[in-house]
Amino acid sequence: MRAVKNSRMCPNCRAFTAAGDKVCPYCETPLAAPAVARSSGEVLGGLIPHARFTTMMLLLVNSALFAATWLFDMRQGADGGGLLDISGRTLVLFGGKWNQGIAAGQWWRLVTAGFLHGGLLHIGMNSWALMDLGAQVEELYGSARLLIFYFVATVFGFYLSAVWSPILSIGASAGIFGLIGAMIALGVRHNTTAGSAIRGMYIRWAIYGLLFGLLPGLHIDNAAHIGGLVAGFAVAYLAKEPHAPGAPVERAWHAVAGICLLVTGFSFLRMFLWMTRQI
Repeated sequence: MRAVKNSRMCPNCRAFTAAGDKVCPYCETPLAAPAVARSSGEVLGGLIPHARFTTMMLLLVNSALFAATWLFDMRQGADGGGLLDISGRTLVLFGGKWNQGIAAGQWWRLVTAGFLHGGLLHIGMNSWALMDLGAQVEELYGSARLLIFYFVATVFGFYLSAVWSPILSIGASAGIFGLIGAMIALGVRHNTTAGSAIRGMYIRWAIYGLLFGLLPGLHIDNAAHIGGLVAGFAVAYLAKEPHAPGAPVERAWHAVAGICLLVTGFSFLRMFLWMTRQI
């Protein structure tokens, strides 16, 4: 996959071209600007490259919430394992997928559950996967589509989990599987050698991830993974890659991404208000 990092597909002949090409060298079709500017500019004094800004923001939110749950556990004297094992009560209070709450109308748990983690190993593995995969999706699809894929995959993944299993569930992996689905959709849409390679690589990622979830004793929520994978594939197949900046379809996808952010913020507000009534 690294081979396509500094290239993009021609919308006409589906050949990979250099990132800076303004015209496809194979069919001479004018090329729009890349989804993400590949400049040397950086954010926060060079700590965050533009090409993965949204991915890094997701990682920072996940890390901040993990720190918050750990500190809450410590102050409450919860019966957990500290950094290695956040207590179930804390995860419920912070918005984990809890079927009893969802049945009582707490739909926001389908959103908030995707930003929580049960321990240091859990968030470490998910952060590693999100850092690598998120940056690739963001560069090929753009920030707006990345947010939409991640949001829809998280919600649908935890909805399927709620239908499938009564067990408390949390984690970014539903959204991560949605990004895997988005990369599979990219490979399916492009009937080329490169497209076939992308498709095969990420299908293997999905299979390995689902098989890992079958290992005994790990308590991995494969229902959320499958739901995220299906949702990410479906939305990405519909969305396709970005058009020229400023095009009506691009403004529409940016508006949808804004709605996803608003719903996420509102979900955390509802979580906070509910939590304050419980403690």
